[in-house]
Amino acid sequence: MTLSAAPTRNVQISAEIAHKLERMRNALYETGAAGIRLRGTDWFSWATAGATHTVLLAAETGVAEVLVTHSGAWILTNEIEAQRLKDEELPDRADLVGGYELFTYPWINAKFQESFIEEVTHRGMILSDKPAGSTSDRSNEIPLPASLIDHKRIMLPAELERYRQVGRLASEAMTEVLSQAQPNWTEYQLAGAGAKALWMRGLHPALTLAAGERRLPLYRHPIPMAEPIGRIAMLIFCARGYGLYANLTRFVCFDSLSGEEANLHQQVRQVEAAALNACQIGTPLKEVYTSIAQSYKQQGYYQAIREHHQGGTTGYLSREVIATPTTTDRLNANMTMAWNPSLVGAKVEDTFVLLEDGSLENLTFDPNWQSAEIEGRLRPLPLER
Repeated sequence: MTLSAAPTRNVQISAEIAHKLERMRNALYETGAAGIRLRGTDWFSWATAGATHTVLLAAETGVAEVLVTHSGAWILTNEIEAQRLKDEELPDRADLVGGYELFTYPWINAKFQESFIEEVTHRGMILSDKPAGSTSDRSNEIPLPASLIDHKRIMLPAELERYRQVGRLASEAMTEVLSQAQPNWTEYQLAGAGAKALWMRGLHPALTLAAGERRLPLYRHPIPMAEPIGRIAMLIFCARGYGLYANLTRFVCFDSLSGEEANLHQQVRQVEAAALNACQIGTPLKEVYTSIAQSYKQQGYYQAIREHHQGGTTGYLSREVIATPTTTDRLNANMTMAWNPSLVGAKVEDTFVLLEDGSLENLTFDPNWQSAEIEGRLRPLPLER
Protein backbone atom coordinates (compact mmCIF):
# COMPACT_ATOMS: atom_id res chain seq x y z
CA MET A 1 0.00 0.00 0.00
CA THR A 2 1.27 3.47 -0.86
CA LEU A 3 0.14 7.00 -0.23
CA SER A 4 -2.83 7.66 -2.49
CA ALA A 5 -2.59 10.54 -4.92
CA ALA A 6 -6.25 11.37 -4.31
CA PRO A 7 -7.38 10.41 -0.78
CA THR A 8 -10.42 12.64 -1.00
CA ARG A 9 -12.78 13.63 -3.75
CA ASN A 10 -12.62 16.96 -5.54
CA VAL A 11 -15.65 18.23 -3.67
CA GLN A 12 -14.03 17.43 -0.30
CA ILE A 13 -10.80 19.20 -1.19
CA SER A 14 -12.75 22.16 -2.54
CA ALA A 15 -14.82 22.37 0.66
CA GLU A 16 -11.73 22.14 2.86
CA ILE A 17 -9.92 24.86 0.93
CA ALA A 18 -13.00 27.07 1.00
CA HIS A 19 -13.19 26.63 4.79
CA LYS A 20 -9.54 27.57 5.21
CA LEU A 21 -9.80 30.55 2.89
CA GLU A 22 -12.68 31.76 5.04
CA ARG A 23 -10.49 31.40 8.14
CA MET A 24 -7.67 33.31 6.48
CA ARG A 25 -9.98 36.11 5.40
CA ASN A 26 -11.37 36.28 8.92
CA ALA A 27 -7.78 36.89 10.01
CA LEU A 28 -7.54 39.73 7.49
CA TYR A 29 -10.66 41.36 8.92
CA GLU A 30 -9.42 40.76 12.45
CA THR A 31 -6.08 42.47 11.85
CA GLY A 32 -6.93 44.96 9.11
CA ALA A 33 -4.27 43.45 6.85
CA ALA A 34 -4.51 43.42 3.06
CA GLY A 35 -3.18 39.92 2.46
CA ILE A 36 -1.73 36.69 3.83
CA ARG A 37 1.50 35.25 2.48
CA LEU A 38 2.38 31.67 3.46
CA ARG A 39 5.90 30.42 2.71
CA GLY A 40 6.54 27.52 5.12
CA THR A 41 6.13 23.87 4.18
CA ASP A 42 3.67 23.44 7.03
CA TRP A 43 1.41 26.34 6.10
CA PHE A 44 1.51 25.57 2.37
CA SER A 45 0.25 22.02 2.97
CA TRP A 46 -2.36 23.25 5.43
CA ALA A 47 -3.71 25.92 3.09
CA THR A 48 -3.84 23.59 0.06
CA ALA A 49 -5.46 20.57 1.77
CA GLY A 50 -2.36 18.43 1.65
CA ALA A 51 -0.35 19.55 -1.37
CA THR A 52 3.40 20.02 -1.01
CA HIS A 53 5.83 22.53 -2.45
CA THR A 54 8.88 20.68 -1.08
CA VAL A 55 11.92 19.94 -3.23
CA LEU A 56 14.69 20.07 -0.63
CA LEU A 57 13.41 17.91 2.23
CA ALA A 58 15.34 19.75 4.93
CA ALA A 59 14.16 23.21 3.87
CA GLU A 60 11.53 25.11 5.83
CA THR A 61 10.23 26.69 2.63
CA GLY A 62 9.62 25.34 -0.84
CA VAL A 63 9.17 26.29 -4.48
CA ALA A 64 5.77 27.93 -4.16
CA GLU A 65 3.83 30.23 -1.84
CA VAL A 66 0.21 30.92 -0.98
CA LEU A 67 -1.15 34.44 -1.27
CA VAL A 68 -4.66 35.33 -0.08
CA THR A 69 -6.44 38.70 -0.16
CA HIS A 70 -10.01 39.70 0.60
CA SER A 71 -11.04 38.94 -2.98
CA GLY A 72 -8.43 36.56 -4.42
CA ALA A 73 -6.23 33.54 -3.70
CA TRP A 74 -3.17 32.36 -5.59
CA ILE A 75 -0.44 29.74 -5.64
CA LEU A 76 2.73 31.64 -6.58
CA THR A 77 5.57 29.74 -8.25
CA ASN A 78 8.21 30.15 -10.92
CA GLU A 79 8.17 28.82 -14.47
CA ILE A 80 10.43 25.87 -13.59
CA GLU A 81 7.93 24.41 -11.15
CA ALA A 82 4.55 25.53 -12.48
CA GLN A 83 3.74 22.64 -14.80
CA ARG A 84 4.73 19.93 -12.31
CA LEU A 85 2.78 21.55 -9.52
CA LYS A 86 -0.26 21.97 -11.77
CA ASP A 87 -0.08 18.36 -12.98
CA GLU A 88 0.88 16.55 -9.79
CA GLU A 89 0.24 18.65 -6.68
CA LEU A 90 -2.57 21.02 -7.56
CA PRO A 91 -4.95 19.33 -10.02
CA ASP A 92 -7.74 19.35 -7.43
CA ARG A 93 -6.60 22.52 -5.67
CA ALA A 94 -5.80 25.18 -8.27
CA ASP A 95 -8.15 26.95 -10.68
CA LEU A 96 -11.11 26.07 -8.47
CA VAL A 97 -14.15 28.31 -8.42
CA GLY A 98 -13.67 30.37 -5.28
CA GLY A 99 -10.31 28.68 -4.69
CA TYR A 100 -6.74 29.23 -5.86
CA GLU A 101 -5.41 30.49 -9.16
CA LEU A 102 -1.88 29.67 -10.31
CA PHE A 103 0.40 32.68 -10.81
CA THR A 104 3.68 31.95 -12.60
CA TYR A 105 6.67 34.26 -12.82
CA PRO A 106 10.08 33.96 -14.57
CA TRP A 107 12.56 32.06 -12.43
CA ILE A 108 15.29 34.49 -13.44
CA ASN A 109 13.47 37.49 -11.98
CA ALA A 110 11.51 37.05 -8.76
CA LYS A 111 10.68 40.75 -8.79
CA PHE A 112 7.70 39.87 -10.99
CA GLN A 113 6.24 38.01 -8.01
CA GLU A 114 6.85 40.91 -5.66
CA SER A 115 5.28 43.35 -8.09
CA PHE A 116 2.20 41.15 -8.36
CA ILE A 117 1.89 40.95 -4.57
CA GLU A 118 2.17 44.74 -4.26
CA GLU A 119 -0.48 45.18 -6.94
CA VAL A 120 -3.12 42.88 -5.44
CA THR A 121 -2.50 44.02 -1.84
CA HIS A 122 -2.20 47.70 -2.78
CA ARG A 123 1.04 47.78 -0.79
CA GLY A 124 -0.93 47.15 2.36
CA MET A 125 0.05 45.22 5.48
CA ILE A 126 0.64 41.49 4.91
CA LEU A 127 0.34 38.67 7.43
CA SER A 128 2.97 35.95 7.03
CA ASP A 129 4.18 32.79 8.71
CA LYS A 130 7.71 33.95 7.90
CA PRO A 131 7.51 37.75 7.83
CA ALA A 132 10.37 39.52 6.11
CA GLY A 133 12.47 41.65 8.44
CA SER A 134 12.88 45.41 8.43
CA THR A 135 16.07 45.11 6.38
CA SER A 136 14.19 43.66 3.39
CA ASP A 137 11.96 45.22 0.78
CA ARG A 138 8.97 43.58 2.47
CA SER A 139 9.10 45.37 5.81
CA ASN A 140 5.29 45.64 5.84
CA GLU A 141 4.91 41.97 6.81
CA ILE A 142 3.80 40.99 10.31
CA PRO A 143 3.29 37.59 12.03
CA LEU A 144 0.09 35.59 11.71
CA PRO A 145 -2.48 36.09 14.49
CA ALA A 146 -2.72 33.47 17.21
CA SER A 147 -6.29 32.63 16.18
CA LEU A 148 -5.14 31.34 12.78
CA ILE A 149 -2.18 29.46 14.25
CA ASP A 150 -4.53 27.74 16.72
CA HIS A 151 -6.87 26.77 13.90
CA LYS A 152 -4.05 25.14 11.93
CA ARG A 153 -3.28 22.85 14.90
CA ILE A 154 -6.80 21.41 15.05
CA MET A 155 -7.50 18.74 12.45
CA LEU A 156 -10.59 18.85 10.27
CA PRO A 157 -12.29 15.51 9.47
CA ALA A 158 -10.64 15.37 6.03
CA GLU A 159 -7.25 16.08 7.59
CA LEU A 160 -7.75 13.28 10.08
CA GLU A 161 -8.62 10.95 7.21
CA ARG A 162 -5.30 11.79 5.58
CA TYR A 163 -3.47 11.58 8.91
CA ARG A 164 -4.75 8.06 9.55
CA GLN A 165 -3.37 6.98 6.19
CA VAL A 166 0.03 8.56 6.87
CA GLY A 167 0.23 7.01 10.34
CA ARG A 168 -0.75 3.56 9.12
CA LEU A 169 1.81 3.59 6.32
CA ALA A 170 4.59 4.90 8.57
CA SER A 171 3.99 2.20 11.17
CA GLU A 172 3.86 -0.51 8.49
CA ALA A 173 7.18 0.74 7.13
CA MET A 174 8.70 0.57 10.62
CA THR A 175 7.47 -2.99 11.16
CA GLU A 176 8.79 -4.08 7.78
CA VAL A 177 12.27 -2.69 8.37
CA LEU A 178 12.79 -3.98 11.90
CA SER A 179 11.44 -7.40 10.94
CA GLN A 180 14.15 -7.63 8.27
CA ALA A 181 17.05 -5.91 10.05
CA GLN A 182 20.19 -7.88 10.89
CA PRO A 183 22.70 -7.34 13.71
CA ASN A 184 25.55 -6.87 11.20
CA TRP A 185 23.72 -3.96 9.54
CA THR A 186 25.27 -0.59 10.21
CA GLU A 187 23.19 2.25 11.60
CA TYR A 188 23.47 3.78 8.14
CA GLN A 189 21.87 0.67 6.65
CA LEU A 190 19.10 0.62 9.23
CA ALA A 191 18.25 4.29 8.73
CA GLY A 192 18.57 3.88 4.97
CA ALA A 193 16.21 0.93 4.96
CA GLY A 194 13.77 3.04 6.98
CA ALA A 195 13.99 5.91 4.51
CA LYS A 196 13.49 3.50 1.60
CA ALA A 197 10.44 1.92 3.21
CA LEU A 198 8.90 5.36 3.72
CA TRP A 199 9.64 6.52 0.18
CA MET A 200 8.17 3.27 -1.19
CA ARG A 201 4.92 4.25 0.50
CA GLY A 202 5.00 7.81 -0.77
CA LEU A 203 6.10 9.36 2.54
CA HIS A 204 8.93 11.85 3.05
CA PRO A 205 11.56 10.52 5.50
CA ALA A 206 11.86 13.88 7.25
CA LEU A 207 13.77 12.16 10.06
CA THR A 208 15.25 8.67 10.37
CA LEU A 209 17.43 8.22 13.45
CA ALA A 210 19.09 4.92 14.31
CA ALA A 211 21.24 3.77 17.21
CA GLY A 212 22.82 0.38 17.79
CA GLU A 213 23.99 -1.39 20.90
CA ARG A 214 26.97 0.89 21.66
CA ARG A 215 25.45 4.30 20.95
CA LEU A 216 21.92 3.64 22.19
CA PRO A 217 22.74 4.36 25.87
CA LEU A 218 24.80 7.43 24.99
CA TYR A 219 22.60 9.73 22.90
CA ARG A 220 18.92 10.68 22.77
CA HIS A 221 19.21 12.03 19.19
CA PRO A 222 21.50 9.44 17.57
CA ILE A 223 22.44 10.55 14.06
CA PRO A 224 23.23 7.23 12.28
CA MET A 225 26.87 6.21 12.00
CA ALA A 226 28.84 3.58 10.08
CA GLU A 227 29.02 0.91 12.77
CA PRO A 228 27.14 -2.37 13.20
CA ILE A 229 24.00 -2.13 15.29
CA GLY A 230 24.82 -5.31 17.20
CA ARG A 231 22.45 -6.95 19.65
CA ILE A 232 19.83 -4.18 20.03
CA ALA A 233 18.80 -1.11 18.05
CA MET A 234 16.37 1.80 18.05
CA LEU A 235 14.77 3.34 14.95
CA ILE A 236 12.93 6.68 14.96
CA PHE A 237 10.69 8.05 12.20
CA CYS A 238 9.28 11.47 11.53
CA ALA A 239 7.38 10.56 8.36
CA ARG A 240 5.62 13.28 6.38
CA GLY A 241 2.68 12.81 4.04
CA TYR A 242 0.22 15.49 2.85
CA GLY A 243 2.34 17.78 5.04
CA LEU A 244 1.33 15.83 8.18
CA TYR A 245 3.88 14.20 10.49
CA ALA A 246 3.67 10.68 11.88
CA ASN A 247 6.23 10.34 14.69
CA LEU A 248 7.10 6.94 16.15
CA THR A 249 9.94 4.99 17.78
CA ARG A 250 10.53 1.23 17.89
CA PHE A 251 13.22 -1.18 19.12
CA VAL A 252 14.53 -4.51 17.86
CA CYS A 253 16.56 -6.96 19.94
CA PHE A 254 18.34 -9.93 18.32
CA ASP A 255 18.09 -11.87 21.57
CA SER A 256 15.87 -11.86 24.62
CA LEU A 257 15.77 -8.67 26.63
CA SER A 258 17.53 -8.87 29.96
CA GLY A 259 15.41 -8.31 33.04
CA GLU A 260 16.94 -4.86 33.47
CA GLU A 261 16.21 -3.91 29.86
CA ALA A 262 12.63 -5.13 30.04
CA ASN A 263 12.11 -3.18 33.25
CA LEU A 264 13.47 0.04 31.69
CA HIS A 265 11.04 -0.22 28.79
CA GLN A 266 8.19 -0.94 31.17
CA GLN A 267 9.07 2.13 33.24
CA VAL A 268 9.13 4.31 30.13
CA ARG A 269 5.71 3.00 29.15
CA GLN A 270 4.42 3.91 32.60
CA VAL A 271 5.76 7.45 32.23
CA GLU A 272 4.07 7.72 28.83
CA ALA A 273 0.82 6.45 30.36
CA ALA A 274 0.93 9.35 32.82
CA ALA A 275 1.29 11.75 29.89
CA LEU A 276 -1.53 10.16 27.90
CA ASN A 277 -3.84 10.10 30.93
CA ALA A 278 -3.24 13.83 31.37
CA CYS A 279 -4.26 14.58 27.78
CA GLN A 280 -7.73 15.98 28.27
CA ILE A 281 -9.52 18.68 26.30
CA GLY A 282 -8.60 22.06 27.78
CA THR A 283 -5.51 20.85 29.64
CA PRO A 284 -2.44 23.13 29.37
CA LEU A 285 0.67 21.40 28.05
CA LYS A 286 2.54 22.42 31.21
CA GLU A 287 0.24 20.12 33.20
CA VAL A 288 1.10 17.19 30.94
CA TYR A 289 4.77 18.04 31.45
CA THR A 290 4.24 18.03 35.22
CA SER A 291 2.56 14.61 35.03
CA ILE A 292 5.58 13.27 33.15
CA ALA A 293 8.03 14.75 35.66
CA GLN A 294 6.09 13.28 38.59
CA SER A 295 5.98 9.85 36.95
CA TYR A 296 9.75 9.85 36.40
CA LYS A 297 10.22 10.63 40.10
CA GLN A 298 7.84 7.83 41.07
CA GLN A 299 10.02 5.49 39.01
CA GLY A 300 13.11 6.77 40.81
CA TYR A 301 14.53 8.92 37.99
CA TYR A 302 14.68 12.43 39.38
CA GLN A 303 16.75 14.00 36.57
CA ALA A 304 15.26 12.16 33.56
CA ILE A 305 12.92 15.03 32.71
CA ARG A 306 16.00 17.20 32.06
CA GLU A 307 17.79 14.70 29.82
CA HIS A 308 15.49 15.05 26.80
CA HIS A 309 12.41 16.97 25.74
CA GLN A 310 9.27 14.91 26.26
CA GLY A 311 7.39 15.78 23.06
CA GLY A 312 4.23 17.78 22.62
CA THR A 313 1.69 18.57 19.94
CA THR A 314 2.32 17.63 16.32
CA GLY A 315 0.58 18.06 12.98
CA TYR A 316 1.99 20.07 10.07
CA LEU A 317 5.24 20.33 12.04
CA SER A 318 6.95 17.39 13.69
CA ARG A 319 6.54 19.36 16.90
CA GLU A 320 4.03 22.20 16.80
CA VAL A 321 4.59 23.00 20.48
CA ILE A 322 7.03 21.23 22.81
CA ALA A 323 5.74 20.93 26.37
CA THR A 324 7.75 22.72 29.07
CA PRO A 325 7.00 23.69 32.69
CA THR A 326 5.64 27.04 31.45
CA THR A 327 3.80 26.10 28.22
CA THR A 328 0.27 27.50 28.54
CA ASP A 329 -1.02 26.24 25.16
CA ARG A 330 -4.05 24.03 25.77
CA LEU A 331 -5.06 20.74 24.22
CA ASN A 332 -8.18 20.84 22.07
CA ALA A 333 -10.36 18.25 20.41
CA ASN A 334 -8.88 16.93 17.14
CA MET A 335 -5.39 18.06 18.11
CA THR A 336 -2.54 15.59 17.57
CA MET A 337 0.39 14.89 19.85
CA ALA A 338 3.48 12.71 20.15
CA TRP A 339 5.10 12.14 23.55
CA ASN A 340 8.54 10.55 23.71
CA PRO A 341 9.60 9.85 27.30
CA SER A 342 12.95 8.11 27.51
CA LEU A 343 15.46 6.58 29.89
CA VAL A 344 18.99 5.42 29.13
CA GLY A 345 18.49 2.76 26.46
CA ALA A 346 14.67 2.91 26.36
CA LYS A 347 12.08 5.13 24.72
CA VAL A 348 8.48 5.01 23.51
CA GLU A 349 6.65 7.17 20.97
CA ASP A 350 3.52 7.16 18.84
CA THR A 351 1.30 9.83 17.32
CA PHE A 352 -2.15 10.26 18.87
CA VAL A 353 -5.20 12.40 18.19
CA LEU A 354 -7.41 13.68 21.01
CA LEU A 355 -10.94 13.07 19.76
CA GLU A 356 -14.03 15.12 20.53
CA ASP A 357 -15.26 12.55 23.07
CA GLY A 358 -12.00 12.93 25.00
CA SER A 359 -10.53 9.59 23.93
CA LEU A 360 -7.13 9.13 22.30
CA GLU A 361 -6.69 7.37 18.95
CA ASN A 362 -3.24 5.99 18.09
CA LEU A 363 -2.59 7.03 14.49
CA THR A 364 0.63 5.00 14.24
CA PHE A 365 -0.65 1.73 15.69
CA ASP A 366 0.28 -1.41 13.76
CA PRO A 367 -1.66 -4.51 14.86
CA ASN A 368 1.17 -6.68 13.50
CA TRP A 369 3.61 -5.27 16.06
CA GLN A 370 3.71 -6.96 19.46
CA SER A 371 2.11 -4.82 22.14
CA ALA A 372 1.30 -4.83 25.83
CA GLU A 373 -1.74 -3.25 27.46
CA ILE A 374 -0.75 -0.31 29.64
CA GLU A 375 -3.67 1.37 31.45
CA GLY A 376 -6.11 0.32 28.77
CA ARG A 377 -3.93 1.15 25.76
CA LEU A 378 -1.87 -1.16 23.57
CA ARG A 379 1.72 0.05 23.63
CA PRO A 380 4.65 -1.29 21.58
CA LEU A 381 7.15 -3.72 23.00
CA PRO A 382 10.71 -4.15 21.72
CA LEU A 383 10.72 -6.74 18.93
CA GLU A 384 12.64 -9.76 20.23
CA ARG A 385 14.04 -11.85 17.38
